[in-house]
Amino acid sequence: MTEKARNRLLSLLWLGLAGLAAAGMGFSSIYIYLKPGLPSVESLRDIRLQTPLRVYSRDMKLIGEFGEKRRTPITIEQTPETFIKAVLAAEDAGFYSHNGVSIKGLMRAASQILQTGSIQSGGSTLTMQVARNFFLSREQRFVRKFNEILLSLQIERELTKDEILALYINKIFLGNRAYGFQAAAQVYYGRDINELNVAQWAMMAGLPKAPSTYNPIANPSRALVRRNWILKRMLDLGYISQSEYKNSITAPVTARWHGHDLDLHAPYIAEMARKEAVELFGDSAYTEGYQVITSVDSRLQEAAQDALQRGLEAYDSRHGYRGPEQQLEKELLDDNDQMVDILNEIPVLGGLEPAVVTAVEPRRLQVQLRDRSVVEVAWENGLSEIRPYISENARGARIESAEEMFAPGDVIRLRRVEISPSGQEMVETEATEELADDAERQPTADPFADPGEPAAILDEPQVRVEWHLAQVPAAQGTLISLEPSDGAIRAMVGGYDFRQSHFNRATQAARQPGSSFKPFIYAAALEKGYTAASMINDAPIIFEETNMQDVWRPENDTGTFLGPTRLRKALYKSRNMVSIRLLQALGIDYALDFAENFGFERSKLARNLTIALGSSALTPLEMVRGYAAFANGGYRVEPYLVERVLDVNGETIYQALPLTVCRDCPDMAEAGAEAPEPIDLAGTSVEEDMALPAGEPIELRTLQVNPLSADPNAQALPRAPRAMSPETAFIIDSMLKDVIKRGTGRKALVMKRGDIAGKTGTTNGPRDAWFSGYSPHLATSAWVGFDSNGELGKNEYGGSAALPIWIDFMSAALEGLPERHLPQPDNIVTVRINPRTGLRTSRGGMFEVFRADRVPGHESYSSYRPGYPSGRNGSGSQEEEEESLPEELF
Repeated sequence: MTEKARNRLLSLLWLGLAGLAAAGMGFSSIYIYLKPGLPSVESLRDIRLQTPLRVYSRDMKLIGEFGEKRRTPITIEQTPETFIKAVLAAEDAGFYSHNGVSIKGLMRAASQILQTGSIQSGGSTLTMQVARNFFLSREQRFVRKFNEILLSLQIERELTKDEILALYINKIFLGNRAYGFQAAAQVYYGRDINELNVAQWAMMAGLPKAPSTYNPIANPSRALVRRNWILKRMLDLGYISQSEYKNSITAPVTARWHGHDLDLHAPYIAEMARKEAVELFGDSAYTEGYQVITSVDSRLQEAAQDALQRGLEAYDSRHGYRGPEQQLEKELLDDNDQMVDILNEIPVLGGLEPAVVTAVEPRRLQVQLRDRSVVEVAWENGLSEIRPYISENARGARIESAEEMFAPGDVIRLRRVEISPSGQEMVETEATEELADDAERQPTADPFADPGEPAAILDEPQVRVEWHLAQVPAAQGTLISLEPSDGAIRAMVGGYDFRQSHFNRATQAARQPGSSFKPFIYAAALEKGYTAASMINDAPIIFEETNMQDVWRPENDTGTFLGPTRLRKALYKSRNMVSIRLLQALGIDYALDFAENFGFERSKLARNLTIALGSSALTPLEMVRGYAAFANGGYRVEPYLVERVLDVNGETIYQALPLTVCRDCPDMAEAGAEAPEPIDLAGTSVEEDMALPAGEPIELRTLQVNPLSADPNAQALPRAPRAMSPETAFIIDSMLKDVIKRGTGRKALVMKRGDIAGKTGTTNGPRDAWFSGYSPHLATSAWVGFDSNGELGKNEYGGSAALPIWIDFMSAALEGLPERHLPQPDNIVTVRINPRTGLRTSRGGMFEVFRADRVPGHESYSSYRPGYPSGRNGSGSQEEEEESLPEELF
């Protein structure tokens, strides 16, 4: 080599070294400048992924999900190996060999910048994407890129490859509110990640690059190209076999929107649980992955939903058809796309589908549904029964032709009815299983399936589908059912449909309960010394008191009066005059004090004689809490919904401690002791208030031992206090059973159970219809009325509007359960009385139950003075003659 060449080479070497030194100094300067602003990588070890709040029934069926980001974290061990290889093939095949930064990738990105003058791709590794997703923005700036590189190097030094990969799998955004691949698998395929196949794994692995561009729902063609490229990469890298590649490359795109995939439709429950979670944990409830386990029984909740909707629809049908919901302009009938858009903006309520009438004939309608299918409504499927609504008390004559009521462009409601091969309507049908991934399945011939709905096999013989005319009820209602032993809410429906109104009438609607409040007055009388055979005069009465606005002339519904009447008979016949006179004799203050034992707030109760007729506005939740005391033998319980809360790791962080009935425990008053302080089994103090301020740790409240428990080894929940004596509870229970056997609740005899009891309630108008009742298994209240407080119409009472809903629900709820009755206290006796005087008799008459110290005198030597409790008693479980059974009216 010549001297000149040597000098040139030496110069180039020095220049290279100088360049490297300059680059090193430059990178060092950048590192020194940026290092103070970099976050601590150690925080990634304790990172809490934003996971939504989920609400479950007590049998772990999902009923609600709340939070902006839908995420279900999984560990690297729970992630299928082939799916991991799909992700690496798509994003970073050298992940396990580089130190967090790919020089080749960065050089490629730099080359693109030189060619185009702008950033085209970042050359990012999976580690760099983790750094960006957890700590940085997605803006394309050089400073951000340098931060990303520096953070990636730090991450690689402090975390293992598997830890980095697990963060990526759970953090990355994949479209449709899904963060992480497990959530995305649920959103796009309705299944867990480990239940998918290779084609689906490759499809999901293509999402991180551009979730909107390669979204298999929004852009299936582009998503397919991306998927097939990833499959080829997997084949070239040896991740899958040739046969797996061939099977996967030909697989169709099966992704579709799966929404929340709720297991149980209970939106009022979900919303109530959400509010409680926020009260407990603040706004972090939406992001910390809490699982709220409610006390709701999924079977009972479904029965309650069905019963309320059927009951409201039955009431509505009795008052006539109000006509189409709206009328579309004629030009819209020629614009199918716009017509479909309008239908899709109308919510499905109570399962009733909106549809547009496209043609009308005398005996049929042709209508179009939201899915563009055209169906027929036959004359016998609701059209022949139409009687136009005039008012709540009047209907028009039946129409003779569909043309009298309908015209093209009318928006109406239809109910889909499935008819079995035998010609019977199928009351319940299970949803068709999603078979999107099974290519060997044959497509369904169902013309009403949504476009893109997965194919399903229809077994022979096939079910026939009919469409029946319907309408959304104008009236509203609610049903709520409690476990009598501890107040656990087993079912609650706050209205006809949550999408129609979020107002929860079970907990928020304060309405007058009418005569369904009378049992609390009668129980107060029994507690004070009256008996079921005490005679009270059923006669007219006029009040002119200063605390009442005008002269008050209360009446019985029939306008008739029975004269001296036993309390038992007065209750099951719902005699208003007896209730008023009884309250007058008791004293209002005594009655109010007694009502507080059942949990009623004194401030909500009117301080006058009208409370005997249920004039005070109360919610169905308050009423069913009161009736739970009749069901459980006289104990006051407090309704609750949230049984426990689990954190993201499945650890219990909140446990409800409800007041619970303990039948074997001696009463505190009888034991002569005050209620003991709770004993914390863990040896630490117990929080009195579980609604801790947001941000403070929630301490698990352990179960406590009750020193007075009959079983010293039992872990007992806080004891429910008594609302009334066991003797009063037993007698009022027998009286309320007579409401079913021979009173205003006789429709419930169809249930053929001897352990059910309750009371109807109807207010002036009538405006409110109630039935509150129970068996020892469940206490349930049903209410029907208008939110506007409008009148329900003539012949609509608690027994006609609310009781059928109660029967429908309780029949399903109690199915298969044995009859259960309250235990008879030792000092309860049965004696024969004369039903006309309430006094003991030695022949004929009927039997009645009494406390042993309140047995009436014998009619041969006792004088009779109506209205007095002591020694003026009578009546029982068998009447000598049947009497007319009027509905009660407030």
